[in-house]
Amino acid sequence: MRTDAGPDLRHHGDAEVRDAGAGLVDLAVNVRADTPPHWLREEIAASLTTLAAYPDGRAARAAVAQRHGLPVERVLLTAGAAEAFVLLARALEVRRPVVVHPQFTEPEAALRDAGHTVERVLLSGRDGFRLDPASVPEDADLVIVGNPTNPTSVLHPAGALTRLARPGRTLVVDEAFMDAVPGEREALAERTDVPGLVVLRSLTKTWGLAGLRVGYVLAAPDTVTTLERAQPLWPVSTPALAATRACVAPRALAEAAHAAHRTAADRAHLLTGLAELAPYGLKVTGPAEAPFVLLELPDAQRVRHRLRELGYAVRRGDTFPGLGPDWLRVAVRDRTTMAGFVDALRTALT
Repeated sequence: MRTDAGPDLRHHGDAEVRDAGAGLVDLAVNVRADTPPHWLREEIAASLTTLAAYPDGRAARAAVAQRHGLPVERVLLTAGAAEAFVLLARALEVRRPVVVHPQFTEPEAALRDAGHTVERVLLSGRDGFRLDPASVPEDADLVIVGNPTNPTSVLHPAGALTRLARPGRTLVVDEAFMDAVPGEREALAERTDVPGLVVLRSLTKTWGLAGLRVGYVLAAPDTVTTLERAQPLWPVSTPALAATRACVAPRALAEAAHAAHRTAADRAHLLTGLAELAPYGLKVTGPAEAPFVLLELPDAQRVRHRLRELGYAVRRGDTFPGLGPDWLRVAVRDRTTMAGFVDALRTALT
């Protein structure tokens, strides 16, 4: 879908690895490699014996609430964060919605599909895509921002985000990648003192569950009730509910924390290699805090096609409002994969 400003809001990284791209090394999709783990697959498989019964989300909802130290009334389970964006767009009474870009494009697409006129606040690469709360219109009654932000990998300070909150405004913070940040620094998921706060979480990225559609909303009880009324019956499948319970259990949280530190180390290794390519005009948005990095480089579209010839798929940046044809997003993988990618990128740049 194109807006009057041009970017294709419905383009996502999976398009890079479909069909002819299926054999490429996937650096375009931000899902952790080697997932879901064996123990999680077993939990999901065990749920298949109960498929004759309608899904019952109470246990999964309680597990999410316990994981964040919240009452169950503040939790809504969804078929991935994408469903949550649609519910917000359709269920809330909104006069002036604002989306802070560059960020994941589905929130704006959902708002436009629901008939809303969307305003964009475009952060600038010149200052590292940092958020200035004063840049958001004072009378905006819905503000959506990612943290850490896809595709910039910027982690906004929690204080900057909470300064966006005020009575009469819904502040939506997409924390789909927060569990990939060591210690979940700057997270707002467990805050109940911020007026109008809605936090979205996804289990897709860390646990490799894109095909199962697993996510949840954390918000005030009245907001949860409003969104729940807009859902169809039984919106989350039994296998997805089993996965939710498993992924918020102590064992899974410990594994996710370990994975976050490993990803941070692998990202640092990648950034060291990318720094050697600065003489070719390559710039990295930083400090990067998510399991991906955003690159600015001359003739990026040609480089992306050359990388495909060399066996690597990366995410084009021109479909994100606020970016353009000189940007690419690269998912962080293990050091061996990253070393091969840096060599291929050096070849593509020359």
